[in-house]
Amino acid sequence: MEKAIKKYFALFALPTLLAFSVAFVIPFLLGVYLSFTEFTTVTDAKWVGFSNYIEAFSNKEFLNALWFTIKFTVVTMLTINVLAFALAMLLTKGRKGTNLFRTVFFMPNLIGGIVLGYIWQLILNGILYKFGVTLTYSADYGFWGLVVLMNWQLIGYMMVIYIAGIQNVPKELLEAARVDGATPFTILRKITIPLLMPAITICTFLTLSNSFKLFDQNLALTAGAPSKETAMLALDIFNTFYGKVGFEGVGQAKAVVFFVLVAAIAFIQLVATRRKEVEN
Repeated sequence: MEKAIKKYFALFALPTLLAFSVAFVIPFLLGVYLSFTEFTTVTDAKWVGFSNYIEAFSNKEFLNALWFTIKFTVVTMLTINVLAFALAMLLTKGRKGTNLFRTVFFMPNLIGGIVLGYIWQLILNGILYKFGVTLTYSADYGFWGLVVLMNWQLIGYMMVIYIAGIQNVPKELLEAARVDGATPFTILRKITIPLLMPAITICTFLTLSNSFKLFDQNLALTAGAPSKETAMLALDIFNTFYGKVGFEGVGQAKAVVFFVLVAAIAFIQLVATRRKEVEN
């Protein structure tokens, strides 16, 4: 069987490799090239060097979107993981109705981002209107509106992953700790959390990447208002590429910077958290 797999590996892998190259590798490399050019279509690209990158980092809207995205990612990564872990701990106590609660908490993750954005826009604006303001009144309202939306969407998803990790913690180890007189907090800090590091690694990576790449919820909830102060990186790139004639190269340069930032931060996070993982 092993010899047969090696013999026909290229035959079966070739279609997938071709599809991956055509759909991802070639467009990605072409996108990197276009970030160094001035173009309106792929065929009329004119090499301009690093001027697109200089223009991108000279753009106040891009720098504001970068800072706004970083703040949003840090806040949501912390709140989502803390609340999801707390819910997972509560729903693994063997109480009645836990399966129903797990289903209910997970359901928001099944709703599309655009739909979620408009739903929460109606809800939050309905609440804020009583105080004479809306989400677009200031950047702070838009920021916390996005945080609430992102938490509501992802907490249930992360909760399911944490529940799987908690259920994988050896019961004998927990019982032995209780017999030795360990307090619940000590058990949580010394046993549960260290053994949950693989789940923490996954959840942190997912929340970080999803928060950093947020686009459709941002577009539906605030569309960057007021004055593009609540525009995140993905929305700023979209506005640059499709909203300004002659700035396609700058938009492409921003997209490349965006990719490098997400890849670098995600890699650092994975390395940092995986170092703390322990064997059961």
